[in-house]
Amino acid sequence: MPMPGLPALRRALHPLDVPPRGPGWNLPELEGLLPGDAGQTEAAVLVGLLPRGAELQVLLTRRTEVLRHHAGQVSFPGGRVETSDHGPLAAALREAHEEIGLPSAQVEPLGWLDPLATITGYRVLPVVARISPAFQPVPDPGEVAEVFEVPLSFLLAPSNLSRIDIEFGGRVRHVLEFKRHGDPDDETLAARRIWGVTASILANLRDRLEDA
Repeated sequence: MPMPGLPALRRALHPLDVPPRGPGWNLPELEGLLPGDAGQTEAAVLVGLLPRGAELQVLLTRRTEVLRHHAGQVSFPGGRVETSDHGPLAAALREAHEEIGLPSAQVEPLGWLDPLATITGYRVLPVVARISPAFQPVPDPGEVAEVFEVPLSFLLAPSNLSRIDIEFGGRVRHVLEFKRHGDPDDETLAARRIWGVTASILANLRDRLEDA
């Protein structure tokens, strides 16, 4: 797939002023595994794209090992939509500022991906945004162990994404996982496993770009 420009990205996304409704697109995969109030807890994440020359990089974080949910996992900045937030975009921007010190002035929101359901009972809305290349992360040490970037071209290549089977709730679940990206001698590479919810969000971005 050729590297998309900002106009192509906007065409592939739900309009920024109309957040998509409905349940998570992956809900059938989680049937029988979710709590009774699944989908009632709204959350939002920021899928940040940084221009580096002719390439776009995707901004990712690795969570600390002390967090209650998804400890140590690779994720996007984001979290629960609070009552004080003026919608999911405000929540994603607030969380990105709290987690990695991202000022809203350095963010250009482009549009929404499809909502996604998580096994922990959240309905997540991912907003795709361009981030200023001048941004310097300041991670919250209580939440974020590391901030790193992966080329969007790597994440859009179908050959770098695979489906793995795991057992959960007494049955087999199918989840997505990307190949490891980076220097094999980098000791942090083993921890940078992009799978589960994060991989599904990136796969949704690829699918929407292909459809557009």
